[in-house]
Amino acid sequence: MKKIIDMPDLKNAKLPKVKWVDEFKTFALKGNVVDMAVGIIIGAAFGKIVSSLVTDVIMPPIGVIIGGVDFKDLTIVLKGAVGNAPAVTLNYGNFIQVVFDFAIVAFAIFMVVKALAMARRSHETKNEETPKTAEPTKEELLLIEIRDLLKKNMTDK
Repeated sequence: MKKIIDMPDLKNAKLPKVKWVDEFKTFALKGNVVDMAVGIIIGAAFGKIVSSLVTDVIMPPIGVIIGGVDFKDLTIVLKGAVGNAPAVTLNYGNFIQVVFDFAIVAFAIFMVVKALAMARRSHETKNEETPKTAEPTKEELLLIEIRDLLKKNMTDK
């Protein structure tokens, strides 16, 4: 009879510690994750507002200007409807609306980043204008005292 290879005891085996798990725990326990989550939620809500702005406010007047066209209806039919199968269309009007959405969101983010950069520069400039005054050293205090004594002696004569 052939000998079967002995398998190691997996119940007592120690698995190697995965470094990225510890790094993720460290990252997840920091406040940055909460800040990021709040940013994502606000960003999603802002995206809905911008989509509504583009769809309901900006695109209708543009549609009227170019001849009463609803951008959602702008399509190219690639293959007509056959039986129960719907037509295959290229919806370029919807794409134009999404491009407008992106442009508005990108501009808004650009303005926020620009405002933050200006605020940071302003804060750094204020910090540079008011340098911290260091305490005079013992030698400087002694020299000041000598100067004051010399001034006093000069005025006494």
